[in-house]
This record gives sequence, structure tokens and C-alpha cells, in this order.
Amino acid sequence: MSTLSDGPRQGSPFNRTAQHDAKRAAILSQAAQLFNSKGSRATTLRDIAESLGLTKTSLYYYVKTKEELIFQCYLATLDHHLHSMADIERRFDSPLERARQFFLLQFENWLAAQENRGPHYAALLEIASLQGTQREEVEARYISMFKHLRGYLSDGITAGEIRPCETIAATRSILGSLDWIFFWLHSLPRDTVDHVALAAWDLLAHGLHSGDDTYRPASLAVSVTPEPYTQGFDREEQNRLKQQAFYKTGTWFFNKKGFNGTSLDEIAEQLSVSKGAFYYHIRNKEDLLFNCYTYSLDITEDIHDQAVQMQGSGLHKIDQVCRQIFHAQNSERGPLIRYSTITALPMVRRKQVLARTEAANQRFGDFIREGIEDGSIRTIKPFIAQQLIAGAINASMDIKLWRRVDDLDTVAKDYFDLFFNGLIPRPDEALPSGKKAET
Repeated sequence: MSTLSDGPRQGSPFNRTAQHDAKRAAILSQAAQLFNSKGSRATTLRDIAESLGLTKTSLYYYVKTKEELIFQCYLATLDHHLHSMADIERRFDSPLERARQFFLLQFENWLAAQENRGPHYAALLEIASLQGTQREEVEARYISMFKHLRGYLSDGITAGEIRPCETIAATRSILGSLDWIFFWLHSLPRDTVDHVALAAWDLLAHGLHSGDDTYRPASLAVSVTPEPYTQGFDREEQNRLKQQAFYKTGTWFFNKKGFNGTSLDEIAEQLSVSKGAFYYHIRNKEDLLFNCYTYSLDITEDIHDQAVQMQGSGLHKIDQVCRQIFHAQNSERGPLIRYSTITALPMVRRKQVLARTEAANQRFGDFIREGIEDGSIRTIKPFIAQQLIAGAINASMDIKLWRRVDDLDTVAKDYFDLFFNGLIPRPDEALPSGKKAET
């Protein structure tokens, strides 16, 4: 028998805690939507308040600063992922099925938000810009999510459901591909998203390689043009080299600290140049970021151009391009810019960068179509495959932070193995006694 002391039920309009939580959730969802579309730099607290029909003063009751709101949005995203994983682990025993369910759920989360069936979750673009304990807390949750997914792969290998692979590399590849959904899924009709998700999982499950055997990458045909000899009085070439140094160092800082956390003065200090000399070449931080994207795209486009002239199958060309970009990302030639800072650019420049990026990604699609025609790649959807690979490439930086590197190309092979051979064991790979490869 209930009593008055029980208080209002959870769904009651008089339950203040429930109402407060519902309003806070609405604010986080709306903020995530605006951050994802406009970028946090271009989004103000006033924008968020007005989009919800609130005053800025009312919004301050829930959050005091934009930085605090970004932090709360990221926590909400990661908490959702962790709760989803806990639910998946209760419902499914198979490690492979757990990985599959988590992968497909990311597409459903995106679709539910677009159809107003669920909240928007913030793309985790600017973790690097968070400060102090906020960054530590978000990174701790991200690492927990990473370990859960890696655990599915490790357990799947032990159970014979997943082929032997380097699980740290495979986990990073999968998460990188999922992060990239933010950039391309909106270009497809919503009623196709479920089919696209299944096709994407099929690619990760079975790989690009059309044969029953395991694809073994050929030697890497690295073609790096040496820096030309520069005479001391060649001022134009001296300026080019200086600007290149600015772009490479700027890229390193933007990748590490995000747009908001990067200081031009800090970059100047890192390069041991005066502020005056630095600002002679770089007008402002936005210009530097745009030029960092331009520098990275110049490198990737050059690699694609070389692959067009290369002999071999379409699958061979995809393999070579992926590994050469990986080398550029993790060598003296790089780093290449991570697209976690793309929303910091104004829309006009952002569209310019994304147009060049999509053109480069379409080259992957061209090689995939070539591979389907020559028989080296099984029949798949080239557009989906090129986007998954692009996402993994974007996440391939700082390799030495997450695993030992004795030979960079061996690490590159491990990183992209997932896309060529898939997760499910191939007939030529030994399985534990009594286990059979799934189809």
C-alpha cells in the first residue's frame, strides 16, 4: 500500500528530479547536435538556449560555461556506450556477436537521433582540448570502452570465432571507422541506413580479399622524393621550408591539444623562432589550421597519384596506399592532420577541405572497383568501404603511444589487416580444436 511519503512517481510531472534530469538530457542532446554540425567554436551558449526556447540565464542553471557543456556532452556519449556494452554483454555470450552488436548500434544511434527517436550524441572530436581532470575523466571512460571492445576480439580469438589478429590495432581500426560515420552517413537516404550498417559489418567480418586464403601484403613500394638541395640565397625555397615546418609542428599541436588548446606562441617557441618571424608567415590560428589540412591533403593526393601508375591488382593498390599514408602519418614526413579539428574551420573553408577529402576518398573507391573487376576484391559497396578505410586512416596517428614499434611497416600491416582479411577465420587459418569458422 502506497503512502504520501512515497512521493511523486518517476513519470509524474511533480517529480522535480525527473524533470530536472529530462531537461538536462534535452540540453545535452541539443548541444551535441549543434557541436556536431556547426562545431563548438561556432556554437555559443546563446545558440543552444535559443534553440531550446530558453533564456541564457535559464541555461546557466544547468551549465556555467561552454567548456563544461562540451565535457558533459562527452561524458553522456561515453556513458551511453558503456551502458550499451553492459547490456550487450548481458544479452549475448558470443564475443563476435558482441562486437557485431556494438558496431551496428552506432548506426542505429545516429539514425534514431535524425528521426527524433533518441538523443544526439556528441562526436568525440575535441577530447584533446579538455583540461585537467575533465580530460582525465573523459579519457578514462574512452579507455574503458576501448578495453571492452578489445576484450570481445581477444575472447573471440580464444573461442575460435575471430581469426588471430593484433587486437589493439584492430580495435583502433574499428573505432576509427565508427568515428567517421559523423562525416558521411548523412549523405545517404535514411531508409538505407540499416542496410548500410549490415554491409559495413560484412566488410569488417569478411574483408576485401576475394580469395579463401589469407591476403599477404607485398613489400611496400615507398617512393619519397628527397628534399632538393637548397642554396642559401634561394629565399623562395627557404620560405617554403619554413612554412612546411610551421604546418608540421602546427599539425602536431592541433592533433594533441585540439584547436582551442593550441597556442601560436607555443608553436613559435617549439620552433625556436621569434613571434615576429612566426607571424610574418602565419596570420592567425585559423589560417594555420587550414594550411595544415592543405599540407596533409597534398601528401595523400600525391600518394594516390603514385598508386594510379602502379602495376598490380586493385587490392594491391589499396594496400599500398593505406600503408604509405600510415607511414606518412607516423614518420618525419608527417604527422597528418586529424579531422577532430575540422569543425573549428569556418563553413566555407570546411567545405573546401571536405571536398578535397571526399575526392581523395573516392580514389579508394576507384581502386576498389578496379579490384572487383580484376577479381582481387569480392563484390562489395565501394562507397561504404572507402569511408570505413578513411575513418581508420584518420585514427592511425601516434602509433607509438599504444603499442611497441620495432618496424613501422609491420605495424601498418597489422593495422589494416582487418580490412583485407576480416575478423572471421579463413579456411587456411588454423582454429582451436572443435571450432569451425562462421560464415
